[in-house]
Amino acid sequence: MEDSMETSSQKYAKRAGLLYLAFIITCMFAGVVRSNLIVYADASKTADLLKNSMWLLRISFIDDLVSAVLFLLTAWALYVLLKPVHKNLALLFLLLNAAGVAVQCLSLLSLFAPMLINSSADFQKAFQPDQLNALNLLFLNLHKSGFTIAQIFFGAWLFPLGYLVFKSGFLPKWLGILLIADFFGVMIWFFQFFLLPGYDIIAYPGLAISIIAEFSLSLWLIIMGVKEQKPAIAG
Repeated sequence: MEDSMETSSQKYAKRAGLLYLAFIITCMFAGVVRSNLIVYADASKTADLLKNSMWLLRISFIDDLVSAVLFLLTAWALYVLLKPVHKNLALLFLLLNAAGVAVQCLSLLSLFAPMLINSSADFQKAFQPDQLNALNLLFLNLHKSGFTIAQIFFGAWLFPLGYLVFKSGFLPKWLGILLIADFFGVMIWFFQFFLLPGYDIIAYPGLAISIIAEFSLSLWLIIMGVKEQKPAIAG
């Protein structure tokens, strides 16, 4: 029976790691694509970049939807893995993740708007080119803001996740500490974006921690899995 439970834990650990890594890769890909297409402070330059590359924006849109599903599935696999440590806290991080995914998906409607505008003859007739460019940039900035709003949930889920990893006994404590540090880094990014726009440098250290923490967790789960011992606490 214990061997069966251990095999199940290893299975969910590998599954969570693979899903998390797939999420990170798809999310980063979408971000890189958009960074080469959108100049958030220059409507004319953005229009020039998008003119012959709208298909790339469509790819990033689909990629973001896929990454959202992958992230939700990652949270589910981690919930199954960590609920023996403390079921209520595991449920909490799952719900926070789901809320963030919902906000992220809603924000993608703003990313899709420029595709509708540029493919509609009615929009082309009703607005001047400069007006269309400004309208496109407005929606793209709304998407960026919506994505950042989702970070308050994606940041918050890291704290109970990190705590459970730290207390689990079957994952390294340093991973839990990294995830809790990641929580603070994402929160700094969120508040900087809305309270101190233009001071992006404030968020850079936290973003670096995020990359380290989330790659470390996913790779550890894939390569090392979990230790063969019972969780340290129950709840």
